[in-house]
Amino acid sequence: MKILVVDDHALVREGLCQVLKGLDEQVQVLEAPHCARAFELAALHPDLDLVLLDYHLPDMNGLDALTIFGTKHPELPIVMLSGSVNLRIMRQVMAKGAAGFVTKAGISNDLLSALRRVLAGDVYLPPELLTASGTPSAQDFSTENNAPLLTPRQEEVLYLLLDGRSNKDISQTLHLSEETTKNHVTAVLRCFGVQTRIQAVIAAGYHGYTKSAPLA
Repeated sequence: MKILVVDDHALVREGLCQVLKGLDEQVQVLEAPHCARAFELAALHPDLDLVLLDYHLPDMNGLDALTIFGTKHPELPIVMLSGSVNLRIMRQVMAKGAAGFVTKAGISNDLLSALRRVLAGDVYLPPELLTASGTPSAQDFSTENNAPLLTPRQEEVLYLLLDGRSNKDISQTLHLSEETTKNHVTAVLRCFGVQTRIQAVIAAGYHGYTKSAPLA
């Protein structure tokens, strides 16, 4: 398992490195003090499993960084870290395609629980957002109110996306070339009016799609 931690405070990065061993003793943690270095490391390590991204960084805010990660690495789950509980920022971060939002005030076990869910292909919504009025709706993740019209093949691809499967896994399961799978994933994102796989998963949930639907 390989995780990238992006935070401008060395002590925070060191602390997270210790906490992340709770996921796997052999976890490899890469560290970046700013977004420029984070983008370099993400390009050098295409096998990254997860990114922990601080919202407040010296060279870029979390929303802008999410946009770049989503464009360059749409399959890479990003969990945003923040020292404050701001519902507006939480909603913006989740709508931008983050796989989760965790406050630094939480305890280690809460962080590990959130990361396990994300690594399993789920999306983690913080309790503050779940209990607040104005919780994210389908309109936050899609430009259309009606359910998208997917072809049968696109629906098969979508269900595998909901299971957290990579393009390679989808290709093997459906006996498709990786290029064909990539085209289907792109079509699914376009149907939901979103830019990243995480946004598609969230939007699909609001349109009634659930995990583990049987393939034809």
